[in-house]
Amino acid sequence: MPMQPLFSTNPHDDDGFHEECGVFGVWNATDAAALTALGLHALQHRGQEASGIVTLSGHEDDRGSFHQHRGLGLVGDIFGDAKVMAQLKGRCAVGHNRYATTGETALRNVQPLYADFEFGGLAVAHNGNLTNAGTLKRTLVRRGCLFQSTTDSEVFVHLIAISLYSNVVDRLIDALKQVQGAYSLVALHNGALIGARDPLGVRPLVLGRIGPAENGAYVLASETCALDIVGAEFVRDIEPGEVVIINNDGLRSIQPFGRSQGRFCIFEYVYFARPDSVVEGTPVYQTRKRIGAELAQESPVEADVIVPVPDSGVPAAMGYATESGIPFELGIIRNHYVGRTFIEPTDQIRHLGVKLKHSANRAMIEGKRVILVDDSIVRGTTSKKIVEMVRQAGAREVHMRISSPPTTHPCFYGIDTPERAKLLAANHDVEEMARIIGADSLAFISLDGMYRALGRPGRDARNPGYCDACFTGDYAIPLTDLADHPEREPALLAANGQ
Repeated sequence: MPMQPLFSTNPHDDDGFHEECGVFGVWNATDAAALTALGLHALQHRGQEASGIVTLSGHEDDRGSFHQHRGLGLVGDIFGDAKVMAQLKGRCAVGHNRYATTGETALRNVQPLYADFEFGGLAVAHNGNLTNAGTLKRTLVRRGCLFQSTTDSEVFVHLIAISLYSNVVDRLIDALKQVQGAYSLVALHNGALIGARDPLGVRPLVLGRIGPAENGAYVLASETCALDIVGAEFVRDIEPGEVVIINNDGLRSIQPFGRSQGRFCIFEYVYFARPDSVVEGTPVYQTRKRIGAELAQESPVEADVIVPVPDSGVPAAMGYATESGIPFELGIIRNHYVGRTFIEPTDQIRHLGVKLKHSANRAMIEGKRVILVDDSIVRGTTSKKIVEMVRQAGAREVHMRISSPPTTHPCFYGIDTPERAKLLAANHDVEEMARIIGADSLAFISLDGMYRALGRPGRDARNPGYCDACFTGDYAIPLTDLADHPEREPALLAANGQ
């Protein structure tokens, strides 16, 4: 059993957005399992709790054989064993990295989920969150469906099972039309690899190809960085609401929902996507630098040094430094190995908190006016510790600049965030927040500023183009399950007319 990260179950260390999930699929490639493991390794940032791979051998046959392996922990721990990889035979595979947004961390919740149907085997991997999963599950249980996990992704499996359509693609589309929420999905059955995005395209999914078009391999992945690691050429993004079917005849596209204006998750640009990925045609690294430059224009302050809060704050801090003319320095050093320590997580060790993850680089901070650049403030506990650490290293002033607008609302579309009552910006104005975290000043990029950094004149309320509900409370997809439990977020539901 792989050693688990020191803070993975620590209730006092949940300040911040937590990753979603990563999905990967390949059709007709030599060493499909190895390629999938590499792809999942590149997507490790999207989920570190668990990982799984399902392969298909004999895909030329309508009754090919499926092979599967799952585990808790990191990709390298689970698939670093040659014996495990040797068992994952076949030229087709799907894989999944998990960060739980619904369901506990347990082996039964590790994806891809696999089931045997009348039409053969089917493996499903899902990134996102269904906002009516609870409602659907109650209906399915009343019909006699037996759920084996607590993840909302299993709803897809049961909806496919009870569908009256004859073939697997039509059954999957039937299921997709019944769910609400955000999803990028890859599925593998005896006849094809299938990819799908929700009608608003909230979660990302890209298509790549290895080798020539006529007999090469196709790849589906959450981000382009996963294509790069396996040597796949980027073809295009899967469109919002699109379903692609990849088989031995090539690729076929269906738009069962019709075309609609997408609402891609804007926080992918701020934090979730890897900096070397290209998201919806836009390089993430350059976007984060533009956000930092915009932040410098909106919220300048006299200082001696720009210091990023690693790692996600680095590109924005570079953009801020370039725009402001203030030197950029690595005044905080991140310990990348904090999750794999021999130290028992006692209360005393937990109290050290940020110091285990970050260390102040005193030579770059002492006696200086410091601008800290970070991607977000959620509960504020981490920011408070960072500011305190920088002051202890001798900073004369500490100013905090945030490369996203204030996070005032929780996400229900696949990002693990605290309830609204625990979000600092939902309960305090910026001046109060600065006092709470101990900063001399605090500023966030404006919502219009973020949109300008993405190449738009500002946010168009009639057609935002992005999902920015965590900043605005503008939930584009109904929160059906939440409406069934109004005691959880009554003010939020009232504000959204539910």
